[in-house]
Order: sequence, then structure tokens, then C-alpha cells
Amino acid sequence: MIQFSAHALERMTERGATREEVEHTILNGEASPARQGRTRFQHTFPFNVEWNGRHYAYKELTVYAVEENDDWIVITLICRYF
Repeated sequence: MIQFSAHALERMTERGATREEVEHTILNGEASPARQGRTRFQHTFPFNVEWNGRHYAYKELTVYAVEENDDWIVITLICRYF
């Protein structure tokens, strides 16, 4: 199961990520260790949409989460458009 912290939900809205994209990134993205016992997940999506007045071909999502009792708790995320 994937849970979201209040901070992560705020960042999703602010940065243009959907719940489905975050879940896909955790389940299918590249995982690597991060600081403070967290795991970093990264995935690049085809985008081809306008975001904040500019057109972008791709969206790269980086999700930081911690595992607790077989669940992932999303702490924060970063979206990069290019």
C-alpha cells in the first residue's frame, strides 16, 4: 500500500504530479538509497503537454519515500519538465 504525507500531497498539487504517476514511479521506477533511511524512486514519463505556459515533451518524477510495515509512505517529490 502507498500512503502520502500531508507535505507530499501539497507538493503534488504544487508541482503537477498525480497520485497515479507517484504510484507508478514507486512500483516501476528506478529505486536507490537516499539520506535518512529513505528510498528515492525515479521515472520519466512522456508528457507532451503545456505546463506553466511552456510545452514539455517529458516529465521526470523523483519520489522520496520510507518503508514502514510493508507500506510506502511518500515524504516528498520533485517534478522536472524537459
